[in-house]
Amino acid sequence: MTTHTSAPGRREDTHSSGWLVFAAVIMIFSGVMALLGGISAIAKDDVFVATRNYVYQLDLTGWGWIHLILGILVAVTGACVLSGATWARAVGVGLAGLSMIANFMWLPYTPWWALLLIAIDALVIWGLCVAPRPMRD
Repeated sequence: MTTHTSAPGRREDTHSSGWLVFAAVIMIFSGVMALLGGISAIAKDDVFVATRNYVYQLDLTGWGWIHLILGILVAVTGACVLSGATWARAVGVGLAGLSMIANFMWLPYTPWWALLLIAIDALVIWGLCVAPRPMRD
């Protein structure tokens, strides 16, 4: 984090913290990956093979649209976090939580990938919550 002094004894933040940049970049990555997974589920849903006798069964095309929309929202929110929008931190935590739920429901179709994205979403929530607040005048 780079700071400079504008008045005696007063510091101003000129860059985001490392945790915030990390969370924003990972949000953009996670959003793009969810978007691509959604597109593949919409375009050709016979690519995915579901586990037999799973507790819940989902329509892959419907979940493809959910992943597509959620991926766009997560990626755009990540870009807003990277640009410094303070509202995007709270929205990012909420969207990462929704993404965790969506990926949990996606477990029968791509178990390892869904577990990886759940872990990434947990890191996003951690990064958005532990980053220092912006300095105020």
